[in-house]
Amino acid sequence: MADEPLVLGIETSCDETGVGIVRGHTLLADAIASSVDEHARFGGVVPEVASRAHLEAMVPTIERALKEAGVAASDLDGIAVTSGPGLAGALLVGVSAAKAYAYALGKPLYGVNHLASHICVDQLEHGPLPEPTMALLVSGGHSSLLLAPDITSDVRPMGATIDDAAGEAFDKIARVLQLGFPGGPVIDRLAREGDPKAIAFPRGLTGPRDAPYDFSFSGLKTSVARWIEAKRKAGEDVPVRDVAASFQEAVVDVLTRKAVRACKDEGVDHLMIGGGVAANSRLRALAAERCERAGIRLRVPRPGLCTDNGAMVAALGAEMVKRNRAPSDWDLSADSSLPVTEPHVPGRGHGGGGGVGHADGHGHSHDHVHEISKDNLYS
Repeated sequence: MADEPLVLGIETSCDETGVGIVRGHTLLADAIASSVDEHARFGGVVPEVASRAHLEAMVPTIERALKEAGVAASDLDGIAVTSGPGLAGALLVGVSAAKAYAYALGKPLYGVNHLASHICVDQLEHGPLPEPTMALLVSGGHSSLLLAPDITSDVRPMGATIDDAAGEAFDKIARVLQLGFPGGPVIDRLAREGDPKAIAFPRGLTGPRDAPYDFSFSGLKTSVARWIEAKRKAGEDVPVRDVAASFQEAVVDVLTRKAVRACKDEGVDHLMIGGGVAANSRLRALAAERCERAGIRLRVPRPGLCTDNGAMVAALGAEMVKRNRAPSDWDLSADSSLPVTEPHVPGRGHGGGGGVGHADGHGHSHDHVHEISKDNLYS
């Protein structure tokens, strides 16, 4: 284990400041500072509020992660950071912090992809990913089916949402039902007491001529909202639990059906599910049922690793170091639309990292930076 790369990961793509520390496939620290309460009164994430919260939380969260892991910043073999996709301003805070720490400590810097990180985090719980890996990523911003022959260099999009992501639909229906923000957890909780067959809500893009792996939840969202509105106009009580259960069933039915189909079509005998909505209890249960019937092995991280966190970024960064991928350059930028086909942003030269902190096969830094003292960064 001592020979495995020790990597710190920073995640700031949305409203959570996540800092994780990983040694190989072992999670040492997972520190998170969430600004969700600050966004709740607006009914959704406000980019400027998120950026300011990241700025305030960054240094204390890094300190907390280092203390939890029992390591010094100077012990690190590399620093990874989400460079995209996500909210531009929020990403910029994380990228700037990662560059500062990497430069001051003389460590290689790895700008990595948020979606690829969600796949790689499963290694911290279930060991090395099979190659190729089929992944269903479901969150507030993404609903994607991805095939990853190599998580560090080859991730292929199979399908994606063409309108609202699944998590976004959960938030919007929760707003219509006046359940607050975020909507996913409360709908999941209420649905357990409701009847998923009570209301026949539509399943988007499931016709014979529809895209086999793409998702659409806009029509479902509209259908649910109109059903609720009709009940209220008629002066009838809205059966909130039944609505929650029926809506949730419509979402997870489509997600699991298409994911299992993709596995069968591509000859992949396992499925990994990640992203914030992967914490949904019904999604996990239905995926387990359908995968078992299809002879597919299901891999789902524990709920705490499904939502945005620094551990997933550190996990992908450790894999980059282990496989000797080129570090990023110092001019690494935040890219709000970074395509999933780019698991990480390598430097232009083989050394990467602007020639400072070039890593060997284990990610150990041989060069040193003298302009900024690492004593100022919790060594």
